[in-house]
Amino acid sequence: MRLPTAPLRPADYLAQAGKGRSITNYSKNQAVFKQGDVADAVFYVQKGKVRVSIISDRGKEAIVSILGPDEFFGEGCISGQALRIATVNAIAESIVVRIEKEEMNRLLREKPLFSQMFRTHLLKRTMRIEADLIDQLFNSSERRLARLLLILANYGSEGKPEPILAKISQETLAEMVGTTRSRVSFFMNRFRKLGFISYNGHIEVHKSLLNLVLHEQPHIHN
Repeated sequence: MRLPTAPLRPADYLAQAGKGRSITNYSKNQAVFKQGDVADAVFYVQKGKVRVSIISDRGKEAIVSILGPDEFFGEGCISGQALRIATVNAIAESIVVRIEKEEMNRLLREKPLFSQMFRTHLLKRTMRIEADLIDQLFNSSERRLARLLLILANYGSEGKPEPILAKISQETLAEMVGTTRSRVSFFMNRFRKLGFISYNGHIEVHKSLLNLVLHEQPHIHN
């Protein structure tokens, strides 16, 4: 008697290249796509980290987010976005899956488990954007930095926390937090003295940093 085949996990659809899917290795600082490019595919991070940024008409760059494994980006194309509104660069050696728009729509129609995974991704992204807005409006820059470090180290996500690449500069952290590099440097030194983080070729975030985010009362002053 032939046993029923176990259903394919959603991530397995993206584990290898196939019709409408390709896998590319990106080196540090290599662009996945640039602002203004044609939006014709969705991307999925298998390994590494990428930075999403927007450049204004005056040439000023703003970092929107940093994404890691099992996260999608470029999904605006499936809702009618014709051109990319942001630039995405690898900030470490990364493996990224490119899923053509037509293939992505097929997967969403025909693969319920994949569709569920993608909907969960969109809901988590929406919740994170809302949390980011609240963070910017009501929390101190120190607490915003602490929350960002926890996010970058994958606290609160599936899987074990991981070290943050040393290549994420304090300038980048300052841009994402919305403060100055000198303030970030001050807070990072303070976090290290308090045992919240450590340096060993990269930044290691300790669970004790959660106390600053969870137990400090929100306030507006920086």
